[in-house]
Amino acid sequence: MNNLLLFPLAIVQSLLLASGQVLLKFALARMLPFSMSAAFWKSVFVNWQFAACGVCYGAGTLLWFYIIKHFPFSMAYPMVSLSYVFGMIAAVLIFHEPVSLTKWLGVLLIMAGCYFIAK
Repeated sequence: MNNLLLFPLAIVQSLLLASGQVLLKFALARMLPFSMSAAFWKSVFVNWQFAACGVCYGAGTLLWFYIIKHFPFSMAYPMVSLSYVFGMIAAVLIFHEPVSLTKWLGVLLIMAGCYFIAK
């Protein structure tokens, strides 16, 4: 398998993971506080963001199966860290959170590390 294909597959897989996290955050905001009540469980299972979160995680997991079957684990596993990059971008664009210069430097280091591992 051509190792050049790993990077775009890892990007898609990381986007799926980060999207699942974003959807989970939205879903949790709509759920009632945890309890063993029927009302709580209804708030879980009628929540489309929670269902979409599961779809993202499921698709990401299936893609991960393909990645680790066809690429060296030592190259594939570090690529999961790209989900941190997409998570940081989501924090800024979707949740309007402030992100310090130090955190952006960390994101750049993650991206550089993935580049060198995939090379």
